[in-house]
Amino acid sequence: MITFLTRRLISAVALLLVVSALTFFLMDLLPDPGRGILGVSATDEQLTAKRAELGLDQPVVPRYLDWLWAALRGDLGTSWTTGLDVADSIGTKLPVTLSLTLTATLVCALFGIALGLFAAIRRGMVDRSVHVLAVAGFAIPGLWVGILLVALFAVKLDWLPATGYVPLAESPVDWARSLVLPVATIAVSGIAAIAQQTRNAVATVLERDYVRTLRSRGLPLRRVLLVHVLRNATPPALTVVGLQFIGLLGGALVIEQIFALPGLGSLAIGATSQSDVPTVQGVVLVSVCVVVSVNLVVDLATGVLDPKVGMR
Repeated sequence: MITFLTRRLISAVALLLVVSALTFFLMDLLPDPGRGILGVSATDEQLTAKRAELGLDQPVVPRYLDWLWAALRGDLGTSWTTGLDVADSIGTKLPVTLSLTLTATLVCALFGIALGLFAAIRRGMVDRSVHVLAVAGFAIPGLWVGILLVALFAVKLDWLPATGYVPLAESPVDWARSLVLPVATIAVSGIAAIAQQTRNAVATVLERDYVRTLRSRGLPLRRVLLVHVLRNATPPALTVVGLQFIGLLGGALVIEQIFALPGLGSLAIGATSQSDVPTVQGVVLVSVCVVVSVNLVVDLATGVLDPKVGMR
């Protein structure tokens, strides 16, 4: 298991380096950031001075290495447009995005695993109904779901706020209410994917000889499911949960714009439109770190449930 985790850590570090380098070099190909900061009326002398101030008159490779060395020390630089520390800006936005993404992942896991397990056990009409719901979940655009939910629960019934975010420390109840519609919007497809994977995994395990042997000895179905079936069916479902978290993180950056949530999405989009390279680079680095951390947790949990994984 130690060797397995060591390989994963090495892969994670390599991924961070590759993604950070690609982002830095691609951002360098954008139009002159000085023009975006100073405006179209800026003179050539002002643009030259601004480029020198930002260090853009230096070759891209040394600039990337300087940024990387600073990032390793926890310094993500200063925003070119606001003058604020990038790490501080991300620190205030990250809890919003994590609240949305982690809550949506938990909802997807609970409802997806429950539906998949129910379909695998009942079969017949129940199985087909869950399959239809899964296909519908994949097919229905999240934006359309969000519009319907806002029209019904925020506009017509006035039960939930249509936009905005309330910090958890300020009011747990209002925090939960502000997340209901965004979470429901991005969780539909995730529930469908996890339900389908769980159904297939549980159905496969239920057909194995040792399960039939346990049932023939009179063990209750609930005990067989909880102790034996779910342990062997969980690793594939857990992998899908990890993948869904990554997908939900990307979806959250868009959903934040729809529901006016002050998360990483709004920060990244604003920084990109203003060619604010340090902020964009910081958001990408932090997002990749979150994804890598979740993948490591999923790999560790999978290794505990299936010791053979640690041998591969």
